[in-house]
Amino acid sequence: MPVYDYHKYHFGFILAMNQMHFTIKPIEGLNYKIFDSIAAQEISADSAMLYSVEDDPTIGFTVGIVSNLRLGNYFDLRFIPSLTFGERYLDYRILKFRNGEQELIEIRKNIPSTFVELPFHLKYKSKRLNNFRAYVLTGVNFRIDLASQANKSRDLSQVQVKLKRNDIYYEIGVGFDFYFEWFKLGTEVKMSYGILDILKREGNIYTDGIDKLSSKIFQFSFTFE
Repeated sequence: MPVYDYHKYHFGFILAMNQMHFTIKPIEGLNYKIFDSIAAQEISADSAMLYSVEDDPTIGFTVGIVSNLRLGNYFDLRFIPSLTFGERYLDYRILKFRNGEQELIEIRKNIPSTFVELPFHLKYKSKRLNNFRAYVLTGVNFRIDLASQANKSRDLSQVQVKLKRNDIYYEIGVGFDFYFEWFKLGTEVKMSYGILDILKREGNIYTDGIDKLSSKIFQFSFTFE
């Protein structure tokens, strides 16, 4: 395929594995804050203190369509609308006070996500060497979370940690293209860093101890073009 990269535009598809994370910034003085019985209603406490909150990622997957516009010998503009599935956990350590007694408990909240992704990337390619070429890319990605619970009514007896529906990510990645007789195979590692605070606060111990919750996603992709 010696003239493949001279085409003005071409298309393909992407298959990827992802790992979703959170970047958690707790409120100042978290370990000195007392949450009242309303904020801690789900755990049946007179009051409570939040010791820590940590994220636990899992593996998800992504499918999408590759649209590539040639800008020059070494630059491409890429638009890759995709559908991404995954989930994350938030693990809380809480000191619970009830009837004059205290108990340290651990609670896990599951947060699934289904993203519609609309990324634009600028791709810088090295000079092709036989059937191999390296590249780096950067860009922005607008993600819409179809699994967001942000618009559902609040239930203090069974609290869900809810994320806002929309987020904007800065992305950077590196990859390699391999040219075969009928198609070009790309392998790529990409990191996405969410810019916005995506946590919906509802006056409970799970949300009000966090000053900012942003998203972070690592992705390993195969592209077929």
